[in-house]
Amino acid sequence: MKFVWPQYLWLLLLVPALVVAYVAVLRRKKVALRYADLGLVKAAIGPVQRFRRHVPPLLFLLAIAAALVAVARPNMMITLPSDARTLILAIDVSLSMRATDVEPNRMVAAQNAARAFVRELPQDIRAGIVTFAGTALVVQPPTRNREDLVVAIDRFQLQRHTAIGSGIIVSLATLFPEEGIDLEQALFGRGFSSRESTRRNAPERPPPPEKKPFSAVPAGSYTSAAIILLTDGRRTTGPDPLDAARMAADHGVRVFTVGFGSAEGSSVDIDGMSIFMRFDEETLKGIAGITRAEYFHAASAGDLKKIYEGLNTRFALERKETEITALFAALAALLAVVSAALSLLWFNRIV
Repeated sequence: MKFVWPQYLWLLLLVPALVVAYVAVLRRKKVALRYADLGLVKAAIGPVQRFRRHVPPLLFLLAIAAALVAVARPNMMITLPSDARTLILAIDVSLSMRATDVEPNRMVAAQNAARAFVRELPQDIRAGIVTFAGTALVVQPPTRNREDLVVAIDRFQLQRHTAIGSGIIVSLATLFPEEGIDLEQALFGRGFSSRESTRRNAPERPPPPEKKPFSAVPAGSYTSAAIILLTDGRRTTGPDPLDAARMAADHGVRVFTVGFGSAEGSSVDIDGMSIFMRFDEETLKGIAGITRAEYFHAASAGDLKKIYEGLNTRFALERKETEITALFAALAALLAVVSAALSLLWFNRIV
């Protein structure tokens, strides 16, 4: 348990002080009694009555302690239903995904794991799919229809190059369509749109949608969506993945990264040439770190399945630090009410 205002915990020293005061009052009352035979009075009261007289004050003391803890604003890690309602699977479809170091090959294993993942998602979570190779493409906008997602996964086409940054940016544009993110400029660099528009006989473009004002938020603070990015290679084209990660962090979106394939790398035959491929673990860790997410390594189809299963559980139930001040305040009020009720019931007065 953590506290927002831990300095107020010093107030708990009032509790033992109140106990000492209560004991002192009891002793003073005992001295003040003048009976011919005090033993006869004790026998008449009985042990049950003697015990009951201390219950209301004890409950009231506990109420004070709970209220003092509430003043310090306690926080605890609690498992609650996740706020993530939209997930984007960003999956590498570069030619290196046909490597066979993962049986039967990386692409088939990734497709099988992705199918299982979307089928097991809670029904209230929408999922979308973005693929990336030389550039990135939305192959399935966010939906709750699991069969549409499976069909999109079945249609993956392998292509040249690996644009990890493009995958992140297109995923962000899918999550925030109202922002009107300029994908041409983000993916191909400044000046691209202006060069294209100066081409002779270029078709007239419709005016871009009005952009929603944007202001950066703390990294990882947007809990209504997340991106899960899987790649088996390293960037060969497109924007810098770390710059794209900073863009995601400014939106508060977490990007969970999965490095797929053997850590040592593997040779892949591309157009008759054997090319050695290895994913960029340092960059993938950097993306996850910048966006306050996590990095995973899947060396086999089984590893990838377990990672997806773990992420699936996380997006259904998530442990998060939650302020429980209201809980302690309610407990204090309940104890105080019970203390007063017992005192009235047993002694016809509030002790």
